[in-house]
Amino acid sequence: MTSGVGALWSHRNSLRILVRRDLAVKYQQSVLGYFWSLIEPLGMGAIYWFVFGVLYSRDTNRHLGEAAGSYPLFLITGIFAWMWTNSALSEATNALTGQSRLITTMNVPRQVFPIGRVAGRFAEYAAGLPILAGIAIWYAANGKIELGWSLLALPLAVLVQFSLLTGLALLLSAFNVLMRDVERFMRLIIRVLFYATPIIYPLSLVRGSGLPGWLKLGYELNPLVGIFQLHHAVWYPDEFPDARLLATTIGGSLLLLVAGWWAFRRLEPAVLKEL
Repeated sequence: MTSGVGALWSHRNSLRILVRRDLAVKYQQSVLGYFWSLIEPLGMGAIYWFVFGVLYSRDTNRHLGEAAGSYPLFLITGIFAWMWTNSALSEATNALTGQSRLITTMNVPRQVFPIGRVAGRFAEYAAGLPILAGIAIWYAANGKIELGWSLLALPLAVLVQFSLLTGLALLLSAFNVLMRDVERFMRLIIRVLFYATPIIYPLSLVRGSGLPGWLKLGYELNPLVGIFQLHHAVWYPDEFPDARLLATTIGGSLLLLVAGWWAFRRLEPAVLKEL
């Protein structure tokens, strides 16, 4: 894995070119261009705010705690991070099958293709951070939140999420070449993950529910739970994951990164033969 990382680093310019090309192709015939990376999550946030912040505001506020007075910020924070996850997993799954001619002709480590999809979607997420910061500053000016040391949770959340998505991208892209059902299966899994992760609701709602203990434990074994808690903790320090959840999140993300890298290298000959 060390030699593979070194080879990838030596071809970092190729990775950057692939990311720029993917972004250019994605928005080349769009009038609004990169603004779509902001409009979609903001639109989703508005819909969920209307449902849970207006129609069911009484039930929602009872479980939100310190986030009750700034629920739109809570929503947008989770949805911006989710859009990165959703797009990265969806596009990384067919990163190899959709670029077979390029893969078989370019002399670069094949890992750059699925990793490029993760990096490209991170660029879209980063483009929305000024909007997120502007909303947070507005709530801070109105005394709804306090900005402080909890801002340091953002780099940690991004680093852990990038590690997790990279591992999953390597796994899914390789398996999808050998079993084309993976792409269809992931559409269902992504929908399930959205509601099985504290994006639009707080983790305390799950912990305080009447679910069996084993189900709550299995829920928190999902690394995305701790990752989204870190994202929310940027503005709401009480949401910072406890030691057990943080260790589970970091350990699970690193384990998937190593497993994804190892599986990709082992399957690479069969993948190239199939392509």
